[in-house]
Parts: sequence; structure tokens; C-alpha cells
Amino acid sequence: QVQLVESGGGLVQPGGSLRLSCAASGSIFSIVAMGWYRQAPGKQRDLVAVITSGGGTNYADSVKGRFTISRDNAKNTVYLQMNSLKPEDTAVYYCNVGLYDYSNSVKYNYWGQGTQVTVSS
Repeated sequence: QVQLVESGGGLVQPGGSLRLSCAASGSIFSIVAMGWYRQAPGKQRDLVAVITSGGGTNYADSVKGRFTISRDNAKNTVYLQMNSLKPEDTAVYYCNVGLYDYSNSVKYNYWGQGTQVTVSS
């Protein structure tokens, strides 16, 4: 019912920057939160950042001060500005959106296809 299309990944040198975008389309109910996760080879998928419907944000300790999550409600799009990138940031980044249907009291969760971010010299 909902599709998430990610873009903005690529190869950058340590200390560089990237901006990821994730646009949601389809049958969209009330958005509770939008966030970014990442998964490095051989590791679990971990939360990077989340932004709630009220505008509050939370970040993983490893990215605090370097990454910024934001959203454009009119476009149903969430962004992740990544600065001062480190090799440890190399991973596939996935966007996630949580929706709530107040009429039917049902929650929904959707994932993007993932975009590769590689930080290397």
C-alpha cells in the first residue's frame, strides 16, 4: 500500500558528506514517525535516527553531532544529512515509516529498498 523510494547513497571519502532522501507514496495514513536504519556486512540492522510526528528527534550515539534527520511533510519525505563521515558509517541505509490508522486503530510499518553508503579513501 505504501512505497518508500530511497536515494542519495554513494561513495565518499572520510570526512565527506552525503544527504539521503526517502519519499513515501501510496495509501498513507497518519505518520507517527520516520527514521533511518543501517546494516553493515555481517551485522544487525540498527537504528540511526528517528523523527516523530511532533518533530522530536533521536540519534544513535555513534552519529550524534554528525547526522541530522529532517522531514518535509508536504512531500512525505524524510532526509538524513550525514557529515564528517567515517569508514565505520559504511552500510546499507534503510528508511522506515510508521503509520497509524485512527479510524481502524491499526498500525503499519514500511521499509525502503536500501541505499549503499561507502566511506573509503
